Order: sequence, then C-alpha cells, then structure tokens
Amino acid sequence: MAQLAIDSVPARLAGNTYNLDEEESHIEVNQELAKKLGAGPLLERICPAHVYSVEADGSVGVEYAACLECGTCLAMAPAGVLKWHYPRGSFGIMFREG
Repeated sequence: MAQLAIDSVPARLAGNTYNLDEEESHIEVNQELAKKLGAGPLLERICPAHVYSVEADGSVGVEYAACLECGTCLAMAPAGVLKWHYPRGSFGIMFREG
C-alpha cells in the first residue's frame, strides 16, 4: 500500500475517529426528489468526505459513517432533498487535536 503524504487530505482525515451509530443514520435522502432534480452529481461533487455517490439507477448512495458533519451538503442541496441532523450524542466524528 502506498504511503500517504503527511500533509495530504486523506492522511489528515485518517487521524480522526468515528463512533458509528449503526441504528440511525443522520442523513436521509428523498430519492424521488433527488432523481427528479438531478441532485446526485451535485452532492457527490461538493462533499469533502465523499459521502455521496450516484448509483447506476440514479439513486444517491450515502456512506454516513464518513461524514465530517460540515453541513456543506445541507447548505447546497435543493430544498427537500436531504433530511440532515447531527448524530445522536457520543456518535459521529471525533476530530483529533494538533
């Protein structure tokens, strides 16, 4: 496996830890509206953590465990496409210090 450059984004993100809530996703996509409005490619492009993917059938895949909780998707998605809230207490990303 190739070693990541110390200052690369993937290397810096690798230092963070995630406490995954396997019972509840904090991101829900209205698939019908997302397909109608073509929101998938937008979400895929703007998410810095690559949480979203456009599936073969045009639906939007969500890998919520990788979410940085920055809110970019919520701010940029067409109205009604996303239901987004912060994860329940003690779940989600835990940023490292330093």
